[in-house]
Amino acid sequence: MNRIPSAALFDLDGVLIDSETTYTGIWSRIESAHPTGIENFAQKIKGSTLPQILSKYFPEPEIQADVVRMLNADEQTMPFPIYDGVTDFLKSLRDAGIPAAIVTSSNGIKMTRLYEMHPGFRELFDTIITADDITRSKPDPECYITAAARLGANPADAVVFEDSFNGLRAGRAAGAHVVALSTTNPAESLREYADTVIPSFKGLTAQSLKELLSL
Repeated sequence: MNRIPSAALFDLDGVLIDSETTYTGIWSRIESAHPTGIENFAQKIKGSTLPQILSKYFPEPEIQADVVRMLNADEQTMPFPIYDGVTDFLKSLRDAGIPAAIVTSSNGIKMTRLYEMHPGFRELFDTIITADDITRSKPDPECYITAAARLGANPADAVVFEDSFNGLRAGRAAGAHVVALSTTNPAESLREYADTVIPSFKGLTAQSLKELLSL
């Protein structure tokens, strides 16, 4: 891509907010209480929606209820710090006329709490895709195709920002240009899944994004 993208599509956890380490701990504790036998379970499920995690790994109704209870208890107290550089980059995109979307496997309840913690954050995005809007989790590209459509963009002309392997696969499958954030996984491990790898949004602008995508 040698031009400014028609849309910018952002995963949430590990991309916009610094929460992946916390979630890894939460899901590791849940898996310890209700063992699945899946190696690196907390990493494997990244990008999946809660209903799909429950149906696939915790099919018993009483266990599902306890998993939801544990998760809700932690989410009610965990912080959702926004990464440095995110707000400035989003404002730069808006000034350049590039629409932006959050594309997350999180549900509406969590998103409401995020907006309450960070007034004005929601207004930086033109649309929000959550678990309530899709039927298939990442690495399926449904979420990114849906987000691009809502913004009136062709996925091939959009850029996806992701940190997880499932998310990067989803962006690729959607046909978008994929930028990996090395916030959750080492940069070297991300290169085969992304067109570009960056450590953060610090100093990034709409214009420098164009230069980055032309590499």
